[in-house]
Amino acid sequence: MHHIVVIGGGAAGMSAASRIRKLQPDWKISVFEAGKLVSHAPCGIPYVIGGVSKQDQLTHYTPDFFINTCHIDLHMQAKVLKVRPGEIWVLEQGTEKYYPWNQLLFANGAIPRRPPIEGTDLQGVFTADLPPDAEVISRYMQTQAVEHVVIIGSGYIALEMAEAFVLRNKKVTMLGRSGRLLRKTFDPEISETVEKRLARDIDLRLREKTVALQGGTRVEQVLTDSGVLRADMVILATGIQADARPATELGVETGPSGAIRTDQAMRTNIRGVYAAGDVAESHHLLTGKNTWIALAPAGNKMGYVAGSNMAGTEMVFPGVVGTAITKYQDMEIGRTGLTERQAEEAGYTVKSAVIETATGPGYYPGHGKIRLKGIADAEENRLLGLQAVGRGVLTRIDTFALALQQRCTTGDLFFSDLAYAPPFSPVWDPLVILARVLKF
Repeated sequence: MHHIVVIGGGAAGMSAASRIRKLQPDWKISVFEAGKLVSHAPCGIPYVIGGVSKQDQLTHYTPDFFINTCHIDLHMQAKVLKVRPGEIWVLEQGTEKYYPWNQLLFANGAIPRRPPIEGTDLQGVFTADLPPDAEVISRYMQTQAVEHVVIIGSGYIALEMAEAFVLRNKKVTMLGRSGRLLRKTFDPEISETVEKRLARDIDLRLREKTVALQGGTRVEQVLTDSGVLRADMVILATGIQADARPATELGVETGPSGAIRTDQAMRTNIRGVYAAGDVAESHHLLTGKNTWIALAPAGNKMGYVAGSNMAGTEMVFPGVVGTAITKYQDMEIGRTGLTERQAEEAGYTVKSAVIETATGPGYYPGHGKIRLKGIADAEENRLLGLQAVGRGVLTRIDTFALALQQRCTTGDLFFSDLAYAPPFSPVWDPLVILARVLKF
């Protein structure tokens, strides 16, 4: 019997397994998940902590659904110990078990980066990686006297966790070694706007290095290169890395990012072995090179493509342009494509423009301001990137993302036939204004 093995029961793994089952009803499909949940939504962790969502809403499907409805051989709390050609060894209920495979998919995701500082093992120090973390953090707040929360990091997760604790009326300090928030994904013209908004609610400390976490059994303070901060709880939001170790032990190649190198069919360098989701690289449509962008929409599609190819139906994952969005309170923050620096590093001759405009006519209530930075190739006028902060960000980012995938120019964007009505947008949409400034 043809036996498929999938390591990891998250978005990519279960998308692949479900796709294979649809195309190959008679094959045996085994999924090994180290945790207690499958098809879960770790992106919802900050919103559970902030009281916006509930813990039980972070699981899309139960294990029983995949076992009884999809007829997938699903193993929960099954830790893969080693992977060998044609076989894996798994620890289940204290016993090592062996399973054969004809085709294998690595979909075991990413793991948090823990800073190399003293005290990260103290009680009250957490990462926000998997849905159970939301419950553990919430319970700690309920059972301990948590007033001061220190967040170490300055990326998306740090920002979203800051919002969560502000909603819980905690005193929040955010520590970042770099000089800017969201430094890797946004240019200064946008990140500075975010910093000003955040500084109204929290103690934002940039260019400050964390030296150690200190306390008895529980964390009590954070030592930095500028002083000592009280900390009843610490959140480590210092980034993630692909969990590629099991794959590399099999001989699977990784890229410069440390994630698994794949082609556009999600195949690795080893015949019959695939990778998808946060553990794998993907093709960047603007640079033409492999990149590692660990986001859920791409992860689901990568799993779908991998499953299709494993089941014998050829399919290609074209790639990504790096579209992402988040928020802090009433401020939306989004981006797609390349930053100005990334575009220059990719070899483009860059031109850029920054505008700030209204999201609707002044005579209709409910609109706000949006600040946009657009990036284009100065030689061919091809669109390269957009960053936005303010109101109405999602529609502009999504529209621009599709324009990037279709290799549109500033002229294409200027003449795009976008919808207008006073409740929704101004007659000159912010994207059209930006295109006009970039082109003319």
